[in-house]
Amino acid sequence: MRSKLKVSSLCILIVDDYEVVRRGVRASIESHDGWQICGEAATGREAVEKARVFRPDVVVMDIAMPELNGLEASHYILKANPETEVVIFTKYAGEHLVLKALEIGVHGYVLKSAPAQDLVAAVEALSKHEAYFSESVAKIVVEGYRKRIPQAELSGLPRSLLSPREREILQLLAEGKSNRGAGEALHLSAKTVETHRAHIMAKLNLHSITDLVRYAIRNNIIEP
Repeated sequence: MRSKLKVSSLCILIVDDYEVVRRGVRASIESHDGWQICGEAATGREAVEKARVFRPDVVVMDIAMPELNGLEASHYILKANPETEVVIFTKYAGEHLVLKALEIGVHGYVLKSAPAQDLVAAVEALSKHEAYFSESVAKIVVEGYRKRIPQAELSGLPRSLLSPREREILQLLAEGKSNRGAGEALHLSAKTVETHRAHIMAKLNLHSITDLVRYAIRNNIIEP
């Protein structure tokens, strides 16, 4: 089994049926030191095969793919390569698509309409096995899981584990803000927010955005 992802030698597979999109993603990724494109695929089945051969650290995957859609391809890739991370990069943001992606183990979802730096930020987060969602997608995740959380679970760990600043950041993230959005609200850099977020996750033993939302609801930080 491969060791944990290392940003210094990150192997990335780009999956999109439009060459112009793959070219744009490649340009963004190759501008980052230590990140390498280990392959490209223009169909879902080709993506599964190339992931089997190259065992990429991160796969940038469109949903609307010929032969095998991106979610199904992601399922097969993650099943075969548990340490690989997938970021969905698509124009589609339906709740059922986002939640399906989460169900199969996808930890990143970026809209093609989002700022270009969102995809780079997503790859960077996934390289550390952290989740990343475009701000509008995060809101979909929050709303979707609010609807599904049983009332019996609305009790949790004491909030005193967190500092006041960490509680502020926790609330903004649970409400669907990105690191950048939370930073703008608090006049902090996105990097500072990312650091706080890592501390929050470690203190509370949380592992995903859904865990964070559930914690926020259980502790009345946000309304269910």
